[in-house]
Parts: sequence; C-alpha cells; structure tokens
Amino acid sequence: MDNSRAVSSNQTERHPDLLVKLLNHLNTDYQRPIPDVAEKIFADTKATIAEIERPLIFDSGCGVGLSTEILARQHPDHWIIGIDQSEHRLTKQRKNPSPENMLLIRANCVDFWRLALTDGWKLDKHYLLFPNPWPKKHHLQRRWHGHPVFPDMINLKGQLELRTNWHMYAWEMQTVLEYMNFPTSEVETYLPVAEYLTPFEQKYHESGQTLYRLTADLS
Repeated sequence: MDNSRAVSSNQTERHPDLLVKLLNHLNTDYQRPIPDVAEKIFADTKATIAEIERPLIFDSGCGVGLSTEILARQHPDHWIIGIDQSEHRLTKQRKNPSPENMLLIRANCVDFWRLALTDGWKLDKHYLLFPNPWPKKHHLQRRWHGHPVFPDMINLKGQLELRTNWHMYAWEMQTVLEYMNFPTSEVETYLPVAEYLTPFEQKYHESGQTLYRLTADLS
C-alpha cells in the first residue's frame, strides 16, 4: 500500500478572502504578458486540431498524460488536449500508443487558457484532476479558484470536473461557482472504478485517503 501523506493545512474553514479575491479578479483584466513561445505552441495546436473539426476537452495539469489517454479513448469523437508545463512528466513512457485524437501540450495552463479564450475556443468538458492544493492559508491565490486567471478559465465554458484529495479545495471551488450562479454538484466522495484516471488518484486511494469530486455546468 502507498504511504502518501494526506494534505496538511493551517486552514480549517473556507478562506475568509475567497469571495473578495474572486470579485477583484472578475473586475480586473489580467495583464501578465504571454511569452512568444506560448503563442507558438498555441498556434501549432490550433493548426493541428483544425485538420479535423471536433468538440474540445481540456485535461489541464495532465502530468504524465495517462488521464488524457483514457479520456481520448472514452471520447473518440473529441479532441482531448492534455496540458502540463513539465517536460519530464509529458515525456514519460506510456504503455499504450497514443490515440489519434489526443494531444499532449507542454505549456503553462495560464497562458494556454488565455490564448484559447481570446481565439474564441469553447470547451465541451474541462478536467482538473488533482491540482496542486497549495494548502497553506497564504497560498489562496495559487489555487485555481483564487488565481487571477480564474475568470478566463470559467469563460471557456463546458462541463467542469474537479478531483482532489483535499476537501477544502473542492469546497472553495464550489463556493465561488455557486456565487457566480453556475450549477454545481455537491462535493462528493468517490471510489475509483474500473481504472485509475491518474497516478495521483491511484497513489492517494491506495494510501487510504478520501477522494473528492465536484462537477459544474459552465455552459
């Protein structure tokens, strides 16, 4: 059995500045410059998916791409775009050949999301599978729901699915989405069935941690 430790945090309730941060980000344009290399990666991706028109699914923070591969097999009529900034993770050898509707992109999600939104992309689904929880209280702005890019992520639309091993992360995400009047599920516990979607999911489950899932309709 894996002995991965559960998330430890000095935060026991939803962050008191959660909605303050959200409102600030909703009312402020995110001005961080986008690097030229990110523009090139996005342009190359756009050219590839233009060859065959399909609905889009993002697997953001895809790590080694196992989840991207599984999602591509589950949705053969979609483009499944796995995004991660780690070359080491993305180039890790997988057992199976990649489905032809799967793309692994080395990019910062912040840049790729903003470029996709500017170009008018709309998603069918968006997966956030075990994002870094940034559990310290002062890390709120590094969690996706506390990050300045959050409004851009939301405006990509689609069906959002978040999986995490930290209840607080899902609870805060649910809070901000409900505040914005998006329908969400309850934060539910779940047990993986059939196959693990990510190595993190397997590691946390085998170490006895509780897994949480939140879904939301951003369309």
